[in-house]
Amino acid sequence: MALNKSGNVQNFIGCDASYEDAKVVIFGAPFDSTTSNKPGARFGPYAVRAESHGLETYSPYQDLDLEEAQIYDAGEPELPFGRPQPALDMIEAAVAQILADDKIPLMIGGEHLVTLGAIRAAVKKYPDLRIIHLDAHTDLRDEFLGESLSHATVMRRCHDILGDGRIFQFGIRSGTREEFKWAEKGHTHLQKFNLDGLAEAVAALGDAPVYFTLDLDVLDPAEFPGTGTPEAGGIHFKDLLEAIACLKRLNIVGCDVVELAPNLDTSGISTAMACKVIRELLLAIGRF
Repeated sequence: MALNKSGNVQNFIGCDASYEDAKVVIFGAPFDSTTSNKPGARFGPYAVRAESHGLETYSPYQDLDLEEAQIYDAGEPELPFGRPQPALDMIEAAVAQILADDKIPLMIGGEHLVTLGAIRAAVKKYPDLRIIHLDAHTDLRDEFLGESLSHATVMRRCHDILGDGRIFQFGIRSGTREEFKWAEKGHTHLQKFNLDGLAEAVAALGDAPVYFTLDLDVLDPAEFPGTGTPEAGGIHFKDLLEAIACLKRLNIVGCDVVELAPNLDTSGISTAMACKVIRELLLAIGRF
């Protein structure tokens, strides 16, 4: 996957730096071929770029401005539809290049399986990698409908790479009994229903390299309906802003925002909220 985009790709607002000068590189991963409920997440990267220009570059939450950051928007590749492994290989190659150039990747999904490609690259540079995972779902199935590569198995596949105790999950409120019991055996740190314990986890992680993955369905569907598998009882936008603020205390080496399906919320509210979340995340990890 080339990181030099063609001239007709619209940037996310304020992300106008050259690749050479950038500290953060964003790119899209328009893939949703294993989505188990309603598809549409492959349209997320395009939608947030277009909608982002309804935002200000300035964040009153953080008193920071994207115009003061050095962020390059690499556009998005044409990922092979219906073929998870080649898509993951392309994502892994892109993230590996960004990391090799000592920059932070921020990937915009796409379904949650795309995270696996990024983790495969990140752990090669950072063998002591940890994951902070915000989501409505456990994503810890070993297989789903006979497939080991799925957005329902992505954290289990990440565990295959990282091992026990290195994945910290928050906001989880949906999964099979077996998934919850498996996590309780110490395979992951799993906080049900809310973000309690996140600040303590951040403190404990110290300077360890951390990959942050945000499935937007962690938000309550009353606020964020534009996702393929909405789950009642989610967190609120202000809770998510507080979580993003915690990231400034971490050694974030990569991150993603996934599972916006803009076609499932024709009001545009979900896409607008996703844009604001991405802006705040970029500013939190931007190393001003």
